[in-house]
Formats: sequence, C-alpha cells, structure tokens
Amino acid sequence: MAQFRLQGSKVLAVDIAGDAVKAKNGAMVAYDGTMAFKKMTGGGEGLRGMVTRRLTGEQMTVMEVKGHGTCWFADRAAEINLVSLTGDKLYVESSNLLCTDSALRTGTTFTGLRGASQGNGLFTTTVEGTGQVALMSDGTAVVLRVTPQYPLIVDPGAYIAHQGNVQQTFQSGVSFRTFVGEGSGESFQIRFEGDGLVYVQPSERNTIGGEI
Repeated sequence: MAQFRLQGSKVLAVDIAGDAVKAKNGAMVAYDGTMAFKKMTGGGEGLRGMVTRRLTGEQMTVMEVKGHGTCWFADRAAEINLVSLTGDKLYVESSNLLCTDSALRTGTTFTGLRGASQGNGLFTTTVEGTGQVALMSDGTAVVLRVTPQYPLIVDPGAYIAHQGNVQQTFQSGVSFRTFVGEGSGESFQIRFEGDGLVYVQPSERNTIGGEI
C-alpha cells in the first residue's frame, strides 16, 4: 500500500512501490523513479457513477499514478490533512479531495438542501474502504467531535468532510453575512448528530449570500 506523508503543511509526498494512488488531475508537482500516469474520471465508479455525476454535477477529474518511486502533490498552496480509513466511509466535498489510495472506493451520495443553498449540486463524494486520504483546506482545518450529547452546527461554506456514525440535517439559520447586510435570501446550516468527526476550514466557499 502506498505511504502518505506530509512535507510541510502544503505538500503531500506519496511513496509508491508497485501500487497506485488516485489524485486530483494536475496536482502532481514532482516525482522520482518510474511512474505511469492515466487520466480517469472520479467521483463515482462504473456506469452508475457516470450517470450520477451527469445528473448532479459532482464531477472530479482525477489521474491514476502507478509505479515505483515518490510523487509529490500540491494544489494552489492549500493546506493538506491526512485521514486514515479502516473500513469506514468518509463524506467529502469533491473540491477538497486531493489524493486517495487506489484501493479505496469512491462514489456520490445525496446531501439535500446544503447543495441547493450553494447552487453547486445536491450530492457529495464518498470514499470508502481501508487506506489513506489526503484532504485540502483553505487554511488549517479543524477536526470537531460530534457526540450524542453535543450536536454540531456548521456553516455549509466551511464544511469539508465528515466520518463516523453521524446523521446530517439542514436547517435555516443566521450567518455572519446576515448581520453585515450581505445576505440574500434564507441562510442554511448543517446540523450533525450522532458520534463522529467533522472537518471544517477557516475560509468559506461561495454560498447563497456570496463572499464577504
């Protein structure tokens, strides 16, 4: 299995010994050894994945990297966070996914109103199995614990990913933009309940209220 390690906080080094990884297309910045690169479509595998992506817009252009040596990956100086999966499932925004072990299965799942509030589709990407995942964030990501006693409310623009036995629902709420007069329409928040982890970034994507 490929070995993931960080060099600084913004460069991912992957040691490959005859196996393969899947990475965001164009994110490779250097490599040594002997490598083969193959462009492929991610965000869901097989015919069902292809149809789902066309319907939802959760499109990912990825490449498979296979060989012997080390590859270094980075994307627009984003911070990189490593997540180890042991047979569980990670839900992640496709724009925040940098690299995965090739053995991990990717797909799409319905997310509901969060996508509608942002106008960028109603689905998010899933990564499942045993192996490592590299996530990107705009600024240093924070990992927040959700417990049955303490639900978590997250701004959809700051959400990156979540894992564990967690249920998410969508509720109307108040955002900072509402107070500064830049909100337009109804604000939405994601409510997480159960037992698991939620990854958030300190910088928000475009939401229904626009950028601050």
